[in-house]
Amino acid sequence: MHKELTHMAIQISLFNHKGGVSKTTTAFNLGWMLAAKGKKVLLADCDPQCNLTGMVLGFKGTDDFSAIYESGGVHNIRDGLAPAFESRPAPIEPVTCEPIVGQPNMFLIPGHIGLAEYEVTLGIAQELSGSLITLQNLPGSLHHLFQLTAKKYTSDYIIVDMSPSLGSINQNLLMTSDFFLVPMAPDYFSVMAIDSLASVLPKWKAWAKQAQGISVLQKATYPFPVVEPKFLGTVIQKYRIREGLTPSAAFQKWINDIEEGVQKKLIPALQGCGMLMPEDAYKSIRLPLGKPLLQMSDFNSLIALSQKHKVPVFALSDHQLEQTGVVLERTKKSMHNFRDLFAEAADRIIALTAYADGH
Repeated sequence: MHKELTHMAIQISLFNHKGGVSKTTTAFNLGWMLAAKGKKVLLADCDPQCNLTGMVLGFKGTDDFSAIYESGGVHNIRDGLAPAFESRPAPIEPVTCEPIVGQPNMFLIPGHIGLAEYEVTLGIAQELSGSLITLQNLPGSLHHLFQLTAKKYTSDYIIVDMSPSLGSINQNLLMTSDFFLVPMAPDYFSVMAIDSLASVLPKWKAWAKQAQGISVLQKATYPFPVVEPKFLGTVIQKYRIREGLTPSAAFQKWINDIEEGVQKKLIPALQGCGMLMPEDAYKSIRLPLGKPLLQMSDFNSLIALSQKHKVPVFALSDHQLEQTGVVLERTKKSMHNFRDLFAEAADRIIALTAYADGH
């Protein structure tokens, strides 16, 4: 019998099947800011490339990863899911997470390249066909593992870093999340991705609604959760700025195109399948529906220093910046701007999730 889940953390996924949109850096920096505001945060690395794990722990090669892959026990996402996917007699147990140096309110479920091996089996289970009885424990296993681990660490939020794909694992992760963010970059392919998202997400929602109504999944050892994922907003990053911290003209064009695509295509699609919060929720944080929840320029040299020192771009010390004089002051000004932006985004997320909880 599985462990009862009395503590339920709020699960937020960062999803876009287009790569190179700063999902991982946003997950780390936003998670840290939520933790700095007193929330307990669990980061879940669900990308088989394990970029979040590498960033948070400072891993650079296979020898670093082997420490958490070969240490015995449950120390990464694949080992956590193994009882369900490999039909082991033992139940799913919470992951022994990695602490985040410098941020005691945040922990990491490390990723594993072998998570990709479960993609096909989960896909078969999620076809909801005749083979479902033998695979009934799979669709609810990811959510169960996250919540069990969140209970162990008394986490308020689970921040899920996803791979850039439309595979079965991402379908499951998004449809078992309470909320989701869509990171984007100001370029042609992000604009194109809006059409794809507007088409795919309603289909995924219809699948989830069907799965929630299947008794065999509700009676499984790890029941498929009945949740309604809601859109928090977009995150636009990686543009160059001109004087005054505004995007340059070339990037502003793509930002405008993204906002127009979100407002005219993505928002109506999400509205039609019940994946939007009430309009009053977005008004409560003074964010017009379709406008980015977070918009910021490229981190430039700060990202390399952030990865080197395993801290967010806004938490680097003067010593870690390795600069002096005018250059240091200019960098610190940029860093403080990023801190303000992430703080505002964290406040908005706290307010939106609290609004949903109160309604």
